[in-house]
Amino acid sequence: MSNLNYSTFVDQLANLMVIGSTDASFQIFLPGCIDYAENRIYRELDPLSAYETDVATLTASVRDLTPPSNIGSFITIDQINIITPVTATSSNGTRNPLTPISPEMMDALWPSGQTVTGVPLYFAMRSLDQILLGPPPDAAYQAEVIGLQRPAALSSANSSTFLTQYVPDLYMAAAMIYATGYQRDFGSQSDNPAQGVSWEGQYEKLLQSAQVEQFRVIFASEGWTSLAPTPLAQRKS
Repeated sequence: MSNLNYSTFVDQLANLMVIGSTDASFQIFLPGCIDYAENRIYRELDPLSAYETDVATLTASVRDLTPPSNIGSFITIDQINIITPVTATSSNGTRNPLTPISPEMMDALWPSGQTVTGVPLYFAMRSLDQILLGPPPDAAYQAEVIGLQRPAALSSANSSTFLTQYVPDLYMAAAMIYATGYQRDFGSQSDNPAQGVSWEGQYEKLLQSAQVEQFRVIFASEGWTSLAPTPLAQRKS
């Protein structure tokens, strides 16, 4: 399947559903279908393209950090770097990576009101909106936060996404799973597979190959390389 954009996705989806793309009911159904397909794929595929880096400024002697939202909202946070010296930015300073610990450990070592400060060494997730730093910073350092965000959804105003460009077949299969619900047809695919293609089965097969590609992107494929997995040699009997 060639790359999709919003217009071609809508046309192909309507064609597979045997419905007019301008049908009023189809237009009501469409945003929910896109949300379902994108949220499912991003959760299961975890592509590198969904990770963002944002920067916040710490407050001296305050152990709380609100995750920055200059780009978007973080779903998970993978890494936090403190930039030193205090006058430096992420482009010219030294990155000091923090080690994640539990909030309980943070409270035991650096409780609220702690007067001992320094360059933070650890962080703990109290909630999605509150990160604890230990020790509390002794100056207003920059904090570089790296983690997962949900990219902007496909729409008429955002005509192309990573999913439509790199995994258009997987995207269409996910959309059709939701579409079968719209058509009140979830059961028939499993009750009588010969009646048509099982979109859930197709999705699972396509997901496996897409995951291999993503593992290769982050050098987490076979042998921690970017190479495609190779089959093991079989001994002849």
